[in-house]
Amino acid sequence: MPDRKNLEGSRARQRMYGALRGHFARLGYEEVETPILVPAPGMEPHITAFEVPFVPETDAGQRRTLYLHTSPEYAMKRLLADGAGRIFQIARVFRNGEVSRHHNPEFTLLELYRPGADYGAIMEDLEGALSACDAAVGGQGFFARTPYERLTVRDAVLREAGIDLRQCREGEALREAAIRAGVRVGGARRFDDVFFHLFLQKVEATLGRERPTFLVEYPASMAALSRLKPGDPEVAERVELYAGGVELANGFSELTDAVEQRRRLVSEQEERRAAGRPVYPLDERFLEAVGRMPPSAGIAVGLDRVLMLLKGAGAIDEVLLFPAREFV
Repeated sequence: MPDRKNLEGSRARQRMYGALRGHFARLGYEEVETPILVPAPGMEPHITAFEVPFVPETDAGQRRTLYLHTSPEYAMKRLLADGAGRIFQIARVFRNGEVSRHHNPEFTLLELYRPGADYGAIMEDLEGALSACDAAVGGQGFFARTPYERLTVRDAVLREAGIDLRQCREGEALREAAIRAGVRVGGARRFDDVFFHLFLQKVEATLGRERPTFLVEYPASMAALSRLKPGDPEVAERVELYAGGVELANGFSELTDAVEQRRRLVSEQEERRAAGRPVYPLDERFLEAVGRMPPSAGIAVGLDRVLMLLKGAGAIDEVLLFPAREFV
């Protein structure tokens, strides 16, 4: 049974949702809903989707595997391609195996997209939204400390580890520099894998201490679904938001090149296969839509973590009525 603290957190959650809806309505966003059950989930190499067997009761369908979505991203980008304009969604999403102080396998994402904009504009929209949440929930004013810090990945790594990523473009060079800086890299040799160890051990905990921090300009190999920065293809227009050393959001100036998007997803399929993870099918409807999308920016925000910080909670369980720890 939920205790009083969790019930108070639930009431605060509804105030937070109200503040978000009011803020985005004022900015001209429209709220949408997309399916939770999908034919293809996100392909991120370190995320595992819940598989759901579809068993038709008549001859009209075929038995197949579907998935609980890990994000509403693919569907919302199809809406963008069809001219939906500014859209947002407060969505329940699912990621298998994620249970920790900051993780629950079922959680809530705020996802928003703004056509005709880059990730600088979406950062400003999110600043205003989180400031409104702070006021509505009665937080400590941390999220009202606007403008939030903008810090490049290169500057963050240089500041905290003394390593210039532009001088360590290959995995072996970064590995050697990381070891000299005291980072435990294990058997990692690929650039992205070494960077992961370096970032977690030296950088992440330092971000967003005085005010929230937007970490921007990720190495191009970590572009995910973002475009490369015009005039500087070594970095991608990708942003993550941090507060108190906790990652809250991940966003992009969106990639609108369908050929490049397919190449990246196929590469992620191979990465998943090599790691022994399930390899998901490509979402062909999404790939078709990517080439029709207008220049856009989008970001996804973990609202349970935001609420946790607003309420001064020590773990995500404290802001959930029925956390997964009750049954796993």
